[in-house]
Amino acid sequence: MVQQADGCLPTREGPDTVGEGPAATGAPAGAGAPAGAGAPATGRTDSELLIAASVLLADAALTAKQSGAELTGALFNWRFGLEALRRPAWALGTAVACAQALTRPSGLGFGAHGGLIGELARMAGNMAYRRPAKIAMAVDAFALRIKAAAVEHPNLDSPPARRVTDAMVAGNRLEALRAMGALIELLGVTRALTTISPVIMELLALLGMLDENPVNDDFSWVTLAGGVPATDPFLGLPSSVLRFLNPGPGRAERAEPDPILAKVLATSQNDIVSYVNDIGALGNHGLVLLRRVACADGAVRHVLLLPGTSFGLLSNSTPQDLVGAFDGLLRTDTTYTRAAKKLLLRAGVPAGSEVMIVGHSLGGLTAMNLAADVEVSSTYRITHVITLGSPIDGKRPADHTTRVISLVNKHDVIPMLDGRGPASPNDVPESWVELAWLDESYDYPLSHAPQAYSDSLRGELTHHREQVNRLIGAYDGEVVGNQPYMLRDK
Repeated sequence: MVQQADGCLPTREGPDTVGEGPAATGAPAGAGAPAGAGAPATGRTDSELLIAASVLLADAALTAKQSGAELTGALFNWRFGLEALRRPAWALGTAVACAQALTRPSGLGFGAHGGLIGELARMAGNMAYRRPAKIAMAVDAFALRIKAAAVEHPNLDSPPARRVTDAMVAGNRLEALRAMGALIELLGVTRALTTISPVIMELLALLGMLDENPVNDDFSWVTLAGGVPATDPFLGLPSSVLRFLNPGPGRAERAEPDPILAKVLATSQNDIVSYVNDIGALGNHGLVLLRRVACADGAVRHVLLLPGTSFGLLSNSTPQDLVGAFDGLLRTDTTYTRAAKKLLLRAGVPAGSEVMIVGHSLGGLTAMNLAADVEVSSTYRITHVITLGSPIDGKRPADHTTRVISLVNKHDVIPMLDGRGPASPNDVPESWVELAWLDESYDYPLSHAPQAYSDSLRGELTHHREQVNRLIGAYDGEVVGNQPYMLRDK
């Protein structure tokens, strides 16, 4: 059953609670068109049909890519060379047939792939603007995703925005730049960025797939398959490069709250809005908070609050910088996670303690990275991970009983960076609770701020607030300790 609530995205009743699992956004792929909007007789929305078609095209493109690699590998295998010495006529005929299959438009359309010779042939095809079948199908799959996103985001279907997306689908980078410039001139930088944010990963993937640089193609193919890219979309630099840019061992030192933070913490309680306000008060200059709660059932539990990124500098002395953000997206063992682990040890949290981690943006990524750490999960019982505006969909906790709750404002650019945006054909695990909505904080970065999430949850989305609070009810009780810590890279 699909139900519409308070002007937010529709949700679907799951087996336990409204909004649980992948259906929380109202459609399998996050497409989330309102019920009945353009729905055919089958009851499926147009956006769902577009996503279904994009999935089929993506599968076909990935199959064609694999076929090209296998055919190229077989053609240039040393065993084929030995067999050619024994049966030259057969080998010649086979080689011609393979070459035709790899190069003809009716075949794979210049689909050589893999190995030294295959990669050289692929590069030559890129430079000659030859579009193999796998690329054509992949581009069409991305185009269908963009159309599906426009069902939910009408601004994406406006003529200025459509000019940008059409140029990217056509591979016309010069026209795309002109169109983006016109969109920025019309709307300003932040609103233009927000307008295209629902399909930012698709646009970056198209850029990598249709440029002349074959090194960054992996980003595009991983995005097409619904994975988390491990390279950047422009130069194809691997995530291992970030290891050298963000090498700090991490350090945690006790800190004293300033008067404003102390006042906020004095009224804090086990409520998702309260946690978001606490994170906002901590700021993003290195402070985190460890809370000890004497719960109503007699147990003592801990809550770790992790703020997000400081956008002031690319890199600073704390883990909360842009380098740390990209590192946290692509890897789990980061400076932020190492510093947080040292915090838990320094604070003397007893082994076996139940811990809930709440994080915003990079803090949410770090919360998932901590939950994915086998050492952390075997030392403590990570009961809940709550993230706000975090691109976590490619990460999984080590303990399958950890409850993951993801809160996403769909005007927010940052949650889209994991490759699973509103038009993605991939879903999160059934056990997750994902609550997504569209609110009035349209422009990025306002839509990403903790205050925007807090305002929404205590406003028209009070039902989401109540649902989250029910899920974390075990942490109700008396706060008996609020200790801020300053995290440093070194």
